[in-house]
Amino acid sequence: MTGRFDLPEPDAFTRTYWEAAAEGRLLIRRCRACGRAHHYPREFCPHCWSEDVAWEAASGRATLYTWSVVHRNDLPPFADRTPYVAAVVDLAEGPRMMTEVVGMGSAGELSAGAELEVAFREGTPVFRVVQRTAGG
Repeated sequence: MTGRFDLPEPDAFTRTYWEAAAEGRLLIRRCRACGRAHHYPREFCPHCWSEDVAWEAASGRATLYTWSVVHRNDLPPFADRTPYVAAVVDLAEGPRMMTEVVGMGSAGELSAGAELEVAFREGTPVFRVVQRTAGG
């Protein structure tokens, strides 16, 4: 036990996901029977219950569905990060994912539907707002 509550504990099934994340790649699972993607990783399709599912690289693009600014969390290392933005995002591939939005000046910059891109902190996927350039 590390004394930290933000680090994953990979098992035999999720190890592929966490190893990819440590390399800066986001994976999802896609069902070969119905074609739908899902997240969190599991060994069967939650849509049609098929066990014919495979790992697939996600684009890393998402839109913000909802969020909450957390001002107090006493578990390590969250207290050092407050305030932080806990969020649910819609991945471009379809699944909805719980995550954190990072790299903003303030949560006031957020709005539902904001375009996001994946980033990684210590092998854990987090998301940041896509910065638009002038004229782009």
